[in-house]
Amino acid sequence: MFTRVPIAWLQLTHEKLRLFAAVSGIAFAVVLMLMQLGFREALSQASSLVQDRLQCDLVLTSRQYDYLVFSKFFTRRRLYQSLSYEGVQAVAGVYLGLAQWKNPEDLHERAILVIGYDPASSAIAVPGDQDLHRLDMPDTVFFDAGSRSEFGPVVDQYLSTGSVKTEVNGRKIQVVGLFRMGTSFGVNGTLLANELNFLRMFPGHPQDLVEIGLIRLKPGADPESVRAGLEKGLPPDVHVMTREGFIRQERDYWAWHTGIGYIFTLGLAMGFVVGGVIVYQILYTDVSNHLKEYATLKALGYRDSYLSSIVLRQAILLSLFGFVPGFAIAKFLYGLTAKATLLPMILPLERAAGVLALTVGMCAIAALLAVRKLRRADPAEIF
Repeated sequence: MFTRVPIAWLQLTHEKLRLFAAVSGIAFAVVLMLMQLGFREALSQASSLVQDRLQCDLVLTSRQYDYLVFSKFFTRRRLYQSLSYEGVQAVAGVYLGLAQWKNPEDLHERAILVIGYDPASSAIAVPGDQDLHRLDMPDTVFFDAGSRSEFGPVVDQYLSTGSVKTEVNGRKIQVVGLFRMGTSFGVNGTLLANELNFLRMFPGHPQDLVEIGLIRLKPGADPESVRAGLEKGLPPDVHVMTREGFIRQERDYWAWHTGIGYIFTLGLAMGFVVGGVIVYQILYTDVSNHLKEYATLKALGYRDSYLSSIVLRQAILLSLFGFVPGFAIAKFLYGLTAKATLLPMILPLERAAGVLALTVGMCAIAALLAVRKLRRADPAEIF
């Protein structure tokens, strides 16, 4: 197929400005598609940052649960009831709440997610050599070092002094440790606290109601079998999921049940369409301008398939020329976005290869549409 590339190359390079416009348009479409896919994947990964750190086999939530930040609570009794089922080894409750954090530097308040749990249960994975017993001291918390900067220079102050004092929901607290979780579209920062300190920061939260229940199974127990038994046996006010199912539900919610996920999907489609239209216009104009030359070749006996292959080669060359700068620009923008938003913006080779395939397909479709005029051309009528 590529033995006749020079013909397509001469066609493309005959008008430099048109070639530059085509490559720029395709590069723009590549950047748009890569960025939309990056945002969508970052949304998916970031939406389950908390769930990824849960140390459990099964998860218990309220039947009204939609997504993490605005979880509905249920009674702890459901956790205790689950202990009577075969295969269940241990249970732990987790409190969740949005609180007002006071920036210790400028005293502005920002919403921050607070997770309350029993550190002795090891229900949440806290990386690093952390002394979780410090959370048992009154009014103490761990601060997420991956939080956004508007919460203040907490990390720097902690590293220099060993603690940071501020207020959460109007109550004086002390940061006695750091951990790293990261931000998402719904959470800009996170605190870890033990159950008693959580309830002190949320005095209106009932002690016997929790937002999430974590269930650990005995070695050898089948998670799906135990889940099915709990789902059938427990009262209908709770829902039982595997840990993987809980993560999948959170990601699906943000991807398919919010405007954000729809916007990113639409942006990907728009990038594909915009690039295709640009390539179609370039190739259609090229075919129109050289219609007499193509007609001459048809009169000499060249078939439509050969002439169409020339246009298709031009399209493939354009897709490659446009993808390279588009990829480089997107790679640069990924870094800027990750630094500005703290979202997990990563550009793996698999995604780049997928967008390259989309770009080649986009240009090929445009070429097939553009050669319709060529196939209908009659040399007798043109001359």
